[in-house]
Amino acid sequence: MQIILLDKVINLGNLGDVVRVKDGYARNFLIPSGRARRASAAALQEFQARRAELERVAAEKKALAVALGEKLSGFVCKLTQKAGVDGRLFGSVTNADIAEELGRNGFTVHKSQIRLPSGHIKTVGDCTVKVALHTDVAVELAIAVYGETA
Repeated sequence: MQIILLDKVINLGNLGDVVRVKDGYARNFLIPSGRARRASAAALQEFQARRAELERVAAEKKALAVALGEKLSGFVCKLTQKAGVDGRLFGSVTNADIAEELGRNGFTVHKSQIRLPSGHIKTVGDCTVKVALHTDVAVELAIAVYGETA
């Protein structure tokens, strides 16, 4: 199915590109999420009429992500988990834990935006994770995990 992209989609294209994708991907994800429309003559004309507005909205989203990224770049997220004497955690630190702690500190970050290197953190200590705030904006976030004995 041919679609026109209304937003930048990673590994697919930029705003305004006409691309061919599998029918299910278009019907089940891209079109319902508002990232694309079927590429018909009427849709192309409507897109050309709205192009400036869509580009302005995309630029605003990117500017907000850059501003949040600048605030996050100097921040150290401190988490305390129960741990054994050898420094291994009982359980693990997940992206949901990190997103919750960031929320307590005034940052609006969804757990799906946090990219952990191995899916979770299982030891006490410092590490860095990547936070993808926008398709073009990703920042490194310092994580400090402290252990508390039971």
